[in-house]
Amino acid sequence: MLYLLDTDIVSYALKARTPAVENKLKSVPTSQLAVSVVTQAELLYGLKILPANHPFHSAVRKWLRILPVLSWDPEASEFYAEIRHQLTSSGQPIGELDMMIAAHALALGATLVTNNTRHYERIQAPLLLEDWAK
Repeated sequence: MLYLLDTDIVSYALKARTPAVENKLKSVPTSQLAVSVVTQAELLYGLKILPANHPFHSAVRKWLRILPVLSWDPEASEFYAEIRHQLTSSGQPIGELDMMIAAHALALGATLVTNNTRHYERIQAPLLLEDWAK
């Protein structure tokens, strides 16, 4: 089982204020955890808006060294096209980066771990979701 951590879950872990996330992360082997390169991009963007001495800089870099950062590939782009078409055709689009992360999880056959299930549940493809923040 591979768990692809959404950006919000990584943020919860970094802030260490959500015991449910912390407990779940302790119970799952690190070998079963990964983040998408899209999540990495979101995290690095977040650092750009923080002062250089903010503790998140070292925390994010540490996380990105510990967890595998998985590259987006052509199969993910196929899923993305389908997801985007489905959501825009139904008038229920979600954020571009969320669609990319969902597509990545589908391409990998991974469970997407997010606290944003409300958006991801709009996707008709068989996307596996878990919310570790509850």
